[in-house]
Amino acid sequence: MTIEERLEKLEIELARAKHRNHILMAVVLLAFVLLAAAMTAVIGRLTTPAGIASRENIVKANKFILVDENGKEHASLAMDALGPRLRLFDENGKTRTELGVDKDVPGLGVYDENGRVRVGLGMGKNGPMLVLGNENGKPCTSLAVDVNGPRLDLFDKNGSHILLGVDKDGSVLGFFDENGKDRVGLGMDKDGPMLGLSDENGRVRAGMLVGKNGPGLRLYDENDKPRASLCVGKDGSMLDMFDKNGKSRAILGINKTTTPDGKVISYPESSLLLFDPNGNVIWMAPP
Repeated sequence: MTIEERLEKLEIELARAKHRNHILMAVVLLAFVLLAAAMTAVIGRLTTPAGIASRENIVKANKFILVDENGKEHASLAMDALGPRLRLFDENGKTRTELGVDKDVPGLGVYDENGRVRVGLGMGKNGPMLVLGNENGKPCTSLAVDVNGPRLDLFDKNGSHILLGVDKDGSVLGFFDENGKDRVGLGMDKDGPMLGLSDENGRVRAGMLVGKNGPGLRLYDENDKPRASLCVGKDGSMLDMFDKNGKSRAILGINKTTTPDGKVISYPESSLLLFDPNGNVIWMAPP
């Protein structure tokens, strides 16, 4: 696998992470819905003497309210447009806990005294997720498991965040700026570790890896074209310089070229070759 292919793989993994983060933001707002089993237990206590339900005594309604001896509401069980919902209120009548099922997605939400979501727990089609919010109601920590594997996201107050994930191909650690652009990606797969550094537009500008044949470093321009490559292999080291079209124009170190008649020429580490745009050698040292 080449350095471009491995860096492209790292970029794809980071792009998936950004997509999952958008889904998590939506889940925090929609995720808190009622568990059907809890509704059955509450209805049973409300509809029969001494809390013993029977098949003959069934009460059907779209809302139940639990009050204290002064008539103050402390809980409600209702059916709304999203599905069944159980809410628990504090002494000031504010919702502090919400449990529900939105169609086939169960969720639990815990609110602070200002009505902001601080804990969200849900089970979606792709797997479970847990979101912890800050004092502004924005997510600061999220943990999810989907078909690709577990994911952990940590957010700061400006929207920058760190992603840690593991899937069948390996693990990745990504750093994103406040605009959601991935700036640093660190990955590990069966071929070895790799590091990608990106600019403010999310384009990889530097990539480094250590493979079976040795370490390598590649630098890219703003058009994603490689401009310089440095690698060390079992036969020696090589520095390769490219033009704006990605064509190799100068090589310092070990190299091999093929003449028009098919002859392969090997050059030692102490060699320098210059090429024209068509890949033909125009100067070399030693001659």
